[in-house]
Amino acid sequence: MKKYGFIRVGGANTSLRVGDTDYNTDEIIKMIDKAIEEKVDILSFGELSITGYTCNDLFLQEALINASNKSIIRLKKYSRDKDITFIVGAPILIDEGLYNCGVIINKGKILGVVPKTNIVNNNEFYEKRWFKNELLTKTFIFDNEEVNCGTDLIFKNDKYAFGVEIGEDLWSINPSSNKLSVNGANLIFNLAACNELVLKHQHRHDLIKVQSSKTLTGYVYVSNNVNESTTDLVFGGSNIIYEAGKLINEGNRFSFDGELVIGDIDVSKLINDRINFMKDVEKDNFRYIYFELGNFNQTLNRKYEKTPFVPTDEKVRKERCEEILNIQSSGLAKRMKHTGINKTVLGLSGGLDSTLALLVIDKANKKLNLDNSNIIAITMPGFGTTDRTYKNALKLAEVYGVTLKEIDIKEASLLHFRDINHDPNIHDVTYENVQARERTQILMDIANKEGGLVVGTGDLSEVALGWSTYNGDHMSMYAVNNSIPKTLVRYLVAHVRDNDEKSYEVLKDILDTPISPELLPPDKKGNIIQKTEDKIGPYILHDFFLYHFIRNKATPSKIFELARHTFKDDYSNEEILKWLNVFVKRFFTQQFKRSCMPDSVKVGSVSLSSRSDLKMPSDASYNVWIKDLESIKL
Repeated sequence: MKKYGFIRVGGANTSLRVGDTDYNTDEIIKMIDKAIEEKVDILSFGELSITGYTCNDLFLQEALINASNKSIIRLKKYSRDKDITFIVGAPILIDEGLYNCGVIINKGKILGVVPKTNIVNNNEFYEKRWFKNELLTKTFIFDNEEVNCGTDLIFKNDKYAFGVEIGEDLWSINPSSNKLSVNGANLIFNLAACNELVLKHQHRHDLIKVQSSKTLTGYVYVSNNVNESTTDLVFGGSNIIYEAGKLINEGNRFSFDGELVIGDIDVSKLINDRINFMKDVEKDNFRYIYFELGNFNQTLNRKYEKTPFVPTDEKVRKERCEEILNIQSSGLAKRMKHTGINKTVLGLSGGLDSTLALLVIDKANKKLNLDNSNIIAITMPGFGTTDRTYKNALKLAEVYGVTLKEIDIKEASLLHFRDINHDPNIHDVTYENVQARERTQILMDIANKEGGLVVGTGDLSEVALGWSTYNGDHMSMYAVNNSIPKTLVRYLVAHVRDNDEKSYEVLKDILDTPISPELLPPDKKGNIIQKTEDKIGPYILHDFFLYHFIRNKATPSKIFELARHTFKDDYSNEEILKWLNVFVKRFFTQQFKRSCMPDSVKVGSVSLSSRSDLKMPSDASYNVWIKDLESIKL
């Protein structure tokens, strides 16, 4: 896993007894042993986990502080031969001041001590009664060794770097993790003891999600559980792991038993994101302390979505689809309003992409109070057009009340074959592209004749793979689908189908139709024989490759590992590697088409427009990326 930039982190709470340091230390050791079995690299416990958070005035008792110190020494000795770094919470006496601290232990050493900086002193909390909140940046002697102490500590090994903040530090206006992340920490561990109130858990989640997102960190939050409850307060025990705003794992609350929650954080992804977002930030003088990573042979313990562009939650997916359709239609409506053009021209094939484009134009017309008779839909039967797609195009035009024109391109294509001396019986790329360019010529000329705007239909997956005819369907006057991957196109069309009774049947059949450019003749029964995915591979794989290649800047070998893990029940390793090779080679060789794409609507974080996103030379070699794939041993 570390080969691909992952690290396994964990958060643990125990069946704690308030004030019983020996018992608590026994339970901490049991949990560390369990974490080692799970091959956890870095493990964090909750706030003041050695003593318990609710000791109150007992913190002022020398006996408790001495017992806590003995527990730390015991944990330090225990860790000597353990392949793990762990963080425990303890009260630490430094220069006659008592501090609420996180203690970082690795290979028989205390790597550092981080004091809490935002001491809570309101409502049910009285921490200032016991603890100081100075911003310490110093060293002190503990167990006859000099120990680094302060809020300026970052613990680092190669690309992995973590910082520690405690409890209320997260809830403050300026959390410690802000500076920690700016100065290189890509992992944050928060040791907490957070009581439960109605709605507080959701607020806690929101804080961690936002903080991990804006700091571009893996964030591990660990709060003491029900065993900490006393007097008026109930503690639930939240173990929560986020990665840059994405929930990775979460434990159960309100349990008396200890619990270990683990998550694999993709630090390479975080570093790649930080290259753009943190290059101009002002840094401070932090101290960097080396920690030793274990030699665990780990397999990925994390789930990835097969369709990363499509939300799995149905409610979220519906909201996302509506938002996307609004973005697409608003972009088109603005272009029409700016140009003063009220007519749109669309090649309507009866396939998914042109259907989505029609749905977007329909929504744009509603925004501009235009009648759909201003939509000039042109169906252009060719050598590969089947009755199924042809009839669906006619039905769509009828349902949406557009102006329909039918222009058969076969005769014009045959004439062009004669002009260029091409044998029409040779069904090669020339045979296909003549038809694609003839259709585009018709659309452009009708637009000139009618004073309309040609709306492009190609989607993001096709843009990535260069699956379009240069100066054919590659070109339009404004493109509405160029930021929509094929897997998402299906859900957008399905979203309209499920919310529009009049178009339900035709949209249902379009969704069931195989994806094809229909440029080769059908079989004797009139069925589509030219299926795009047979030629270039499954779109579900290509969209997965595209997301991780562009959004996460992952290497091809890492993408293969993620795909192998995610699609293990769907595709063999050989199939995944084959189509990933196709993806890489086509992505590089087809950049020249993306360099001159028409204006198009940007919808998501993955866009390939050379104007707004992808600055890539048209003549770059793919050798480095292919060699990375060749390193894979099946």
